[in-house]
Formats: sequence, structure tokens, C-alpha cells
Amino acid sequence: MNGRLTITEVAKYIGVTPRTIMRWEKMGKIKRSRRDWRGWRFYLKEDMEDIRKFYESSYEYVERGNTLMDLTKSTIATILVLATALSLPIIGSPAYAQGSVAQSAQSDVPDTQVSMARSGAVTETKTSVDLDLSKVPAVMQPPATVSEASKYTLGPDDVIEIDVRRHPEFTGKYTVTAEGKIEYKFIGDVLVEGLTKAQLQERLTNILAEYIIEPEVNVQIVEYLSKVYYVIGEVNRPGKFYMKGNTITVREAVVQASLPNQAAATRKCRLVTPNAKGTNNVVYVNVYELLYAGNLKCNLDMKPGDVLYVPSTVIGKVIQVIRPVTDTVSSAAGSAAAGAALAM
Repeated sequence: MNGRLTITEVAKYIGVTPRTIMRWEKMGKIKRSRRDWRGWRFYLKEDMEDIRKFYESSYEYVERGNTLMDLTKSTIATILVLATALSLPIIGSPAYAQGSVAQSAQSDVPDTQVSMARSGAVTETKTSVDLDLSKVPAVMQPPATVSEASKYTLGPDDVIEIDVRRHPEFTGKYTVTAEGKIEYKFIGDVLVEGLTKAQLQERLTNILAEYIIEPEVNVQIVEYLSKVYYVIGEVNRPGKFYMKGNTITVREAVVQASLPNQAAATRKCRLVTPNAKGTNNVVYVNVYELLYAGNLKCNLDMKPGDVLYVPSTVIGKVIQVIRPVTDTVSSAAGSAAAGAALAM
């Protein structure tokens, strides 16, 4: 077809319907399609890429003909009218800042996303995203499967239980030290870092063979604490997760974080990997394609220390800004209604 694409082919490539593309054209959001001598629509590769870029950026912020700016203006205008009528502080004022902190402190069940933002775990600018992983809350993982546990290599802070049959004096729980060793009673320090459960079991058997006849050793990993990864941003359960293996896939990590929420820009996720130079390697991951189109090319492996960042859409960022004000307005309105009811 001489490089020409039909609207159906373009829609299939992007993941929308032909009707959606035609609606975007009528709204003036994308360039109108080219026409051949018969008047039939066709697109070139560069046209398709332009539509794709639009789809991955601003398409999410247009709904039923209202642009994001129109939505933002109308929403903020409504909030300002209510705030003025009820004598409430406005965004950016010192009074509002104090009120927000007080409201956060009084909340019995704080919103996880808001708590992370206020704690300074994620600071996003126009050019970068700064992550303070020390402020990310820990989230416990489900129990490991047999295959994961068998491949897991021990590291600092892991807790193991050693059971030597018929010899309780050599039995007990041990925590791996920062040096990667356990302080094994009667024996001394034993290096365990980098060993799997089976390898440690073999090493202890060889060591104890010098003291007892035919030792029967069993090793269990009680707590997996040496390897962590982070899923932060617009997911339902962001935080620091403990790994039950040496790697975890992006899809499994997102599932453990209870999937992206409605404010997530899932096509623009970033996998951040620290390197030996003290900088970060960043790879963009299309989580939407992975979860909803089954594109396994996006299912990258995450290593210990990796961070999966799920950014917010523009409308999501606007909602995060105005949400404290709407909560304050709702609370004040409820208090006023309750006071009026009591007065009657």
C-alpha cells in the first residue's frame, strides 16, 4: 500500500477504535487524515506516530468535549466560591497550610498517596523526579513459593532457623549480620551471605561433621528482609516490598502494589535502577501494554533496590492539589449543617 495505513490499522496499533480517532479529528485534537484521489482516508507512519504521542499524553485529560483547562477552571472557581462563602482559607495561604497539617494529624485513616506526598517521599518537577526511599512505608509480602525460596540467596537482616536433629544445642534462630555472617553457637561466625538455603544446609553439615556423627541439618528462612524493591506513585498500595527471590517481574510488582489507580499514567512508568557510579539508570515501561494488552516485552525484571515509579496524569495532579480544599469545604459544610440542625 506504498506505506499508507487505513484508519483501522492506525486504531489497532494505538489501541483505540476508529470512531475515537475520528472524534479527535472533529475536536481538532489531531490533524485531519489525508485523502487519496477517491476521497478515502489514509495515514502515513509519521501521522500514526503523532496520534500515538497525543494518545499517550493529553488524550486522558479530555472527556465529553471539556478540556482539562475548562475542567480545572470550573472546579477551582466552584471551590473558591464555597471557600469565600464559608470564610475558609485558600490554597497557598499560611492558614491553609496549617489547616492541612492539622487535618492530616486528626485523620484516623490517612490516605496513603497523600501521606507519601506530604512525607516528601516523591518530589516531582518539570524535569525530574526526586525519590527519598527512606520515607517510603514498608509493605509485607505474601509467603514465598517453594521455587522462589529455593533460589533466594541470603543477605544481611535475613532470619534463618537451623534445626539439627537429635542435637538441640545446635538448633536455633539466627539473624544474618551486616557482614553477612551468623553467630553460630559453639562454632563461631559462619559466612552465609550469597548462599541459598540448600547451600547453607550443605555448609553447616560439613562443619558439624567435625563435632557430631552424621549430622542431619535442616535450614528454613523465617524472614526475608535483605532484598527490597519499591513501587511508588499512583498505585493502590505504594511502598517498600520485600523480595522472596533475587528478581521480580514488573507485572508481579504492580500486582503486589494492588495495581495502578485511576490517576495513573500507566504508559509513562519508569524503572529506576541504581548503579555502581551512584547515579540511576532509568528505563520507561508501558505498564498499560503489559497489563491490558499482554505485551510481555514490557515485563522487565526488577532487581533488589529497583524502583518502579507510576506517575500521575495531569488531571490526577490537579485533583491532588484541590482535594485538601474540597475535603475542607465538605467538612465545613457538614459542620454548618449539623449546627443548623441543632439550632432548630
